[in-house]
Amino acid sequence: MRAVACPPEDVVSDTQSLIENRPSSVATLFLERVEATPDGEAYRYPVPPESGEGPDEWRSYTWAEAARRVYAIAAGLMALGVRPEDRVAIASSTRVEWILADLGILCAGGATTTVYPSTNTEETAYILGDSESRVLIAEDVEQLAKVRERRAELPRLQHVVLIDAAGCEDGGDPGESGTAGDSGDWVLDFAALERRGEEYLREHPEAVRETVGALRSDQLATLIYTSGTTGQPKGVRLTQDAWSYMGKAIAQTGLVTGDDVQYLWLPLAHVFGKVLTTGQIEVGHVTAVDGRIDRIIENLPVVRPTYMAAVPRIFEKVYNGVASKAKAGGAAKYRIFQWAAGVAREYGRVTQDNFRRTGVASAPAGLRAKHAVADRLVYAKLREAFGGRMRACVSGSAALAPDIGFFFSGAGVHILEGYGLTESSAASFCNPGEAYRTGTVGKPLPGTEVRIADDGEVLLRGPGIMEGYHRMPEKTAEVLEEDGWFHTGDIGELSPDGYLRLTDRKKDLIKTSGGKYVAPAEVEGRFKAICPYVSNILVHGADRNFCTALIALDEPSLMGWAEERETLKGRPYTEVVTSEEVRELIDGYVEELNGTLQRWQTIKKFRVLPRDLDVEHGELTPSLKLKRPVVEREFGELIDEMYAGSREA
Repeated sequence: MRAVACPPEDVVSDTQSLIENRPSSVATLFLERVEATPDGEAYRYPVPPESGEGPDEWRSYTWAEAARRVYAIAAGLMALGVRPEDRVAIASSTRVEWILADLGILCAGGATTTVYPSTNTEETAYILGDSESRVLIAEDVEQLAKVRERRAELPRLQHVVLIDAAGCEDGGDPGESGTAGDSGDWVLDFAALERRGEEYLREHPEAVRETVGALRSDQLATLIYTSGTTGQPKGVRLTQDAWSYMGKAIAQTGLVTGDDVQYLWLPLAHVFGKVLTTGQIEVGHVTAVDGRIDRIIENLPVVRPTYMAAVPRIFEKVYNGVASKAKAGGAAKYRIFQWAAGVAREYGRVTQDNFRRTGVASAPAGLRAKHAVADRLVYAKLREAFGGRMRACVSGSAALAPDIGFFFSGAGVHILEGYGLTESSAASFCNPGEAYRTGTVGKPLPGTEVRIADDGEVLLRGPGIMEGYHRMPEKTAEVLEEDGWFHTGDIGELSPDGYLRLTDRKKDLIKTSGGKYVAPAEVEGRFKAICPYVSNILVHGADRNFCTALIALDEPSLMGWAEERETLKGRPYTEVVTSEEVRELIDGYVEELNGTLQRWQTIKKFRVLPRDLDVEHGELTPSLKLKRPVVEREFGELIDEMYAGSREA
């Protein structure tokens, strides 16, 4: 092993206190939060207008109001027979009911099994069966239909609770006479569950508090199934202590305060979204919840958040959208944007470098003057689009292209990259506020240890590390050592002062037939910062004598470009994307990319894909990560075509 990152001396004692004195469960953290600030605003959520037209109305829950619903849900689950560590699944998009349901499950002593609403019937049945979930909290009849088809294969699944029962013929309140197995008791709606819980609490008023008080730190709290690229997904077992630790560790970083307003749209079935709810409970700030991705741009000026977490694809889309809009405004506007983007990147690099050396984010007078002009012309509008109050954004789940990170840094939208995995409860590293460094994932959270193996792999140890893979001891042994060190599969390096820079996934590194190593994510990230029309790119070249690329384009950006050309105007996307004009357009950006690369990294050939990559075709995970084997298999003919006639063919 080469390096170990340790916390600064001035936080060692605080970190030790954090480890020794944290509560046994996040349910305890929730009860403590409700007691501390019962009248404080906890959650905001949108309510669409009854007419279906016009803007949403945003409503709120205080912590006390949220607790009343959580208690009713918890007691309702107890009335259905849920006992400590029994699994209760949630298959729903991100909405306030997801959070209330999760807290209800935890306060009943149960363990939440997360299911993406986009998961198909077969995989949903596998997850529910493998986890032995007793209850499913489903968003709507679409999710209900998936389990109804496979009900005979799920003998442990005794109840389905519908958040939105519209269109369900067998939903409703089964009443006191209903028992497990009765046809009328298998499906009930959310309101019926809460009514049942209220009745249960009248008979057992201390049931929830007693259950939470009896929880042990080593009990199972969450089962999150990783979206594997091959075979069945693995269930990651995260304990009560992992989430309690995460809440305390996030608060310890000082990145968020009780005055913050978080905008939460990330999928809560993913560990990145889930950990954000835990940190909020400990800190006590407001969270506005709406998982509709198509409403993000509309919601930001309404919610006016002070921080938001997102995956890099969101920032790439914002950047490409701004660039495309500028280009559509004519040559003069596009030149102004390109100039402003260059100033932003330079300003971001210089101020970060100076802060590292002197503790002050300063810039030379000439650069400050250019930055002030660019701010009036470009950056101020960009910040307003984010709501005008954004202190910082957190980026995770995949690597953010440094050029895009520096652009936003210089524009005053500070993106703090972080790092973690499902197996580490998401938040293992995060950039430290003003001292953030674009291109790194920051420093380890208090209480988390890191070291770099001889082959460059990042190893982690700490309270956030999983208990293991559910019913997969052999798979667990492959990544988790007996002394607690977890093998992440990521390659990285630590700076002398503890900042981690990731280079690639260990399994994704390309070794060409000439023996040269290529980190595809690095090349892909550079291209995303150059080309405003790209949506996804996959660099291929393992055991080949040169690298190639499959490039998927963003439809709105490309169609805006096409409308300016007589030969393409009015033609559908399928014709535009396969046109010679588009091939020549992308070829120019590939040539620009190659000018920044070593010879063996350059893209010798490429193909523009006929459509974008997406979750529905299985090419992206629900958190928008690229599934390389799936893409390479799906478009294998195009890859073979690029190598046809070469010396290796």
